[in-house]
Amino acid sequence: MTLLEELIDTLKTDERLVSDGQLLKNKIIELGLKLDEKLISLLLENDNLKEHFFKTVNKVIIFDKDKFMKFVDNKEFLPDSYTTFKNKIGLTTQNEYLAKSGEVVLSWPYKDCVLEGGMEDPEEKNRKEVFWNEILAPDEIDRLFDPKVLTGFKRIDAKGEHKVDEIEPTDNLIIKGNNLLVLHSLKKRYAGKVKLIYIDPPYNPDSNANTFNYNNTFNESSWLTFIKNRLDVAKKLLKKDGVLIVAIDENEHFLLGSLLKEMFPDSDVHCITIVHNPRGVQGTNFSYIHEYAIFIIPKGQKSICNREIKPDEIEWSNFRNWGGESLREDAKNCFYPVIIENNQIIGFGDVLDSESHPKEQSEEKNGQFYVWPIDTSGVERKWRYARQSVEEIKHLLRAKRTVSGYEIEIGKDFGTYKTVWIDTKYDANEYGTKIVSSLVPNNKFSFPKSLWNVYDCLHSVISNDKEAIVLDFFAGSGTTAHALLELNKKDEGNRKFILCEQMDYVDTITKERVKKVIEHEKHGSFVYLELMKWNETYMDKIQAAKSSKELLTIWDKMKTEAFLSYKVNPKQFDENVQDFKDLDMEKQKTFLIECLDKNQLYVNFSEIDDEDYGVSEEDKQINKRFYGVL
Repeated sequence: MTLLEELIDTLKTDERLVSDGQLLKNKIIELGLKLDEKLISLLLENDNLKEHFFKTVNKVIIFDKDKFMKFVDNKEFLPDSYTTFKNKIGLTTQNEYLAKSGEVVLSWPYKDCVLEGGMEDPEEKNRKEVFWNEILAPDEIDRLFDPKVLTGFKRIDAKGEHKVDEIEPTDNLIIKGNNLLVLHSLKKRYAGKVKLIYIDPPYNPDSNANTFNYNNTFNESSWLTFIKNRLDVAKKLLKKDGVLIVAIDENEHFLLGSLLKEMFPDSDVHCITIVHNPRGVQGTNFSYIHEYAIFIIPKGQKSICNREIKPDEIEWSNFRNWGGESLREDAKNCFYPVIIENNQIIGFGDVLDSESHPKEQSEEKNGQFYVWPIDTSGVERKWRYARQSVEEIKHLLRAKRTVSGYEIEIGKDFGTYKTVWIDTKYDANEYGTKIVSSLVPNNKFSFPKSLWNVYDCLHSVISNDKEAIVLDFFAGSGTTAHALLELNKKDEGNRKFILCEQMDYVDTITKERVKKVIEHEKHGSFVYLELMKWNETYMDKIQAAKSSKELLTIWDKMKTEAFLSYKVNPKQFDENVQDFKDLDMEKQKTFLIECLDKNQLYVNFSEIDDEDYGVSEEDKQINKRFYGVL
């Protein structure tokens, strides 16, 4: 018996609340507001009702009047067939939910759509990439955020797929599942260990190109709630010196910036402009060629590393000092020879004692040149770095041939990152779409991020940390993992990635792309895994259904196998099945999705030994080690 049925049966025993066999809702509300002793006693006699509508504080039982009123007071809807049907079987949507703190937005795509950053083909503007979103109020959430059972383990390296016995702390991970629930499942193992979170969430443009269309009228607030739900838990995974980067376009960057400042009061928020589409996306008044990367950095901390400068952009200057305090006697440790062979600097000689003086600025000895910091007038000066520290900047030096020998020049191949990034390598078409297509032909991604856009974002934070963990819970085509592997290849780093994606293409595109990169480099590996589905299985079936008949078949299975919301009365559904048939397909799907208890989308780890779920012994052992039980 459902909670609703128990409540109805219990209330019907009070003759004050019944007329002609029907409960008097107004009378129930009246007595509830008055804290009627008999009504409260009735509720306390039923264990389920007592658990749901009462709470204990210091051993005192308190009636949760607001929760009770919300349950029994179904507000009137607009008189369409969908809301009328919802009211008939007890599903309610309280208007005040969005205004309450603690609300959660869960998101499921109706179809295997692709998150697009922009569209240039006018025909594409007629496409509608729809996400279905449900907002859960605090009192609807009980076990939603419990750690979930993990399954489908595969270790993938350059040689193929292998069995997984244990997830090691050093493993790269690609996880399929609802990212909000994945983040909560990662808390115990990775809290305070992630150096960088980089995310490229669904954008929210006010156009047909919107990749995140909501099935309600609260688009702005729902989108922000969706982001906040995930960042609330994600920031618990960050190290104290960790950095968050959020990619976004012009449509939401103002509101997102305000949200981030509110959520991270002890951090600085920097908005970086990146020119990613030089051809532009035509707007009413402007052609947009850029997007943003918002950096959230702990206050008072040097978190951003040096920017790499291309060889042809390096500004060279003489390694020999000039001007005031540039003479040899001003710093004796700065007078030593730079040794050159075959026009290349191969090393440095010892500091010359004060009584000795080179005969020439460039002295040749056995095919090598010894170059001293002596200017063209023959004045002995000094190098800009002392002998004990010059080895560290050897890579910044070059030998320049002159008529009489060599001059030594220094040029920094690094600099401070600027707030506007303009470079052909950030072009999302050339270095995003084409790269993904070369690795995974015929994929559905039309405008993924440039590999080098993401690479530079990662490099700016973790280039000096070769053991960093990077998290991306909007993995998309896997650009973050690809960029991190490129960074590891360049400096032989051992950084690790954790990717999360709930779309089906995580198996056919994301995983395959990363696999191809590893195969090409013949180095690296990752573990692929999934959250173990339960109600989510019915979510998938509902979304894939092609007819009302198919949806009703799914409903028949849901009644006996799925976990239904406490608001649902299956008996009343079956009695009003014709009303359900009268709805259009999208509303039928929406209704069935709302019937499912969202706390049971995936199998909770606490129930891993329940035989009804059929978790294998191998998976049990991996899960228990992952969560630190063994």
